[in-house]
Amino acid sequence: MRTKRIDEIEQYITKEKSVSLDTLCEVFQVSKNTIRRDIDTLAKAGKIKKVYGGVTLNDTLPSKKLLPFAERHEKFVEEKKAICRLAADHIEDDDIIYIDTGTTCHNIVDYISEKRCTIITNSLQVSLKALPYENLTVISLPGYLKRETLSFVDAKISEYLKAFNIGKAFMACTGLSIENGLTNASEEEYRVKEAVVSNSMQRYVLADHSKFGIFSLMTYCPLEKINYILTDQLPKEEYTDFCRSNSITVETID
Repeated sequence: MRTKRIDEIEQYITKEKSVSLDTLCEVFQVSKNTIRRDIDTLAKAGKIKKVYGGVTLNDTLPSKKLLPFAERHEKFVEEKKAICRLAADHIEDDDIIYIDTGTTCHNIVDYISEKRCTIITNSLQVSLKALPYENLTVISLPGYLKRETLSFVDAKISEYLKAFNIGKAFMACTGLSIENGLTNASEEEYRVKEAVVSNSMQRYVLADHSKFGIFSLMTYCPLEKINYILTDQLPKEEYTDFCRSNSITVETID
């Protein structure tokens, strides 16, 4: 059974890369038998590898670091715009939506300028794009500006988000894989994304083809918790099979 402690252990191992069982027992204040059971759960999911006396991060998938916003913005520009048009088709008048940070998501605003809805976001870019459209109500999450992502982040955002009923969350990711789910390279962004996923009814991930099979520092959402994947190309068969088994709708721009 997956518990909050197991999630915290996974995050700790992801951060440290490798760690001994004794250290895990000390950090999480549990017995070695308990740690072994938790490690077995993570190992079966492919998250980590057991080594003599401890565990190490599973590095069989390619990993990805966070790049500056401007550098990410220049990649797959037309594909990202087309993915945003797909997302806009799912937005209706009076919807309460979340638009994530990330270069794949912020152009959604361009395609809902005639609609009347409420946007919750921590993205500076999304807020600025929505500024000319009085029909778009914007609620910006509190926090300090993280310049690498042009987003507002704060440890208290998860509590703040509990006050809102998010109907549809449009999420970005650094990488997407069956083994590691939706991942992100920023610890501050991770907290926000995880809270959004927990407080939303329908979850959409917007990801171009380069994001598939990639993982980054922290998993903010298992893939099976996503309702829609909006992308530019049909992913490999293993992904389409997984989505079919987990009632995830895949839509492409083709």
